[in-house]
Amino acid sequence: MSPLEGPDDPAGDRPGDRVASAFRFATELVAWIATPWALAPHSVPLAVLSVVVLIGLPTLFSTPGDRRNVIVAVPGYVTILLVVLHVVAAVAAAWVAWHAVAAALVSVLGVVTVVLELPRWRWLMSR
Repeated sequence: MSPLEGPDDPAGDRPGDRVASAFRFATELVAWIATPWALAPHSVPLAVLSVVVLIGLPTLFSTPGDRRNVIVAVPGYVTILLVVLHVVAAVAAAWVAWHAVAAALVSVLGVVTVVLELPRWRWLMSR
């Protein structure tokens, strides 16, 4: 398997960069933590719902070829929108809930994640 082949795509046409995956996962983790943290002072049920949505949607919806187990198949642009949702949630919630230095670091994480995701997003748009 070449370095660009994804582990879930034996044909090798899915870009599978471990660094991009690590940054994407880090952004998801920040979104899962920061979003309920920012919402809890206003509404605990909304904070809980945010975690359910942020974890549940990508678990339920995925693009065939991008993941091994697809529960509900969706076009590539839906998968891209789910990543964008996580990036936006992480950055916005960090600015609401955390110190400016931490929020700035999360913003950098979001930008790096988007840049590293671009090859995968190009591939997803063809699905």
